Amino acid sequence: MEDAARLDPRKPRVVLADDHAIVAAGLEEILKNTANVVASVRDGRALLAAVAQHRPEVVLTDISMPLLNGLDAIKQIKIISPETKTIILTMHSEPDLAVAAFKAGASGYLLKTSEEKELEHAIRDVMAGRTYVTSMVTGDVLGLLMKAKEAAAENGIALSSRQREVLQLIAEGRTMKEVATILNISQRTAESHKYDMMETLGVKTTADLIRYAIKLKLVAG
Repeated sequence: MEDAARLDPRKPRVVLADDHAIVAAGLEEILKNTANVVASVRDGRALLAAVAQHRPEVVLTDISMPLLNGLDAIKQIKIISPETKTIILTMHSEPDLAVAAFKAGASGYLLKTSEEKELEHAIRDVMAGRTYVTSMVTGDVLGLLMKAKEAAAENGIALSSRQREVLQLIAEGRTMKEVATILNISQRTAESHKYDMMETLGVKTTADLIRYAIKLKLVAG
């Protein structure tokens, strides 16, 4: 990460979010000549804190992140720092996930198998106000975007943002007491969210909720 006193004003300030330290270190090395990496974090809640602190021009984040996944983090980033552009960098090549990312507010979507130059190109594009999606994401992303109702239902947008946060933490194996502490809500409220989700989704067990979270890529299967 760059020392604040040594930031190059000609380069965009970037926050990295990936729960694999070796991947993050590799990204820092790739970006050292084209960006100021001002923070590198390992979970979605640390990402929100870093964005609030640094107000970066660009966030580079994975989808699968502990405590708060990348898609739900993007929605909160748009509130915390509306001018910040977000690029998803992930192993998930499914077009419906790219659609979900753009609907959440992402400006770019790349795969971790992309070439280094593509990452630099994506950062330039989003900085210029354009949208970037890698050609390696198969399927008709534009066509899926046109099917708004189907995309919303398939990607869990029937659930509120808070419910999705609770769902991810449950799927990560957190107790309801831990969920309440992380989200700064009462345990009763956390449990209420859980049972409201079960009713909305028509499921009967915590295992069913976890399977649904895996389907949405909120946690790894």
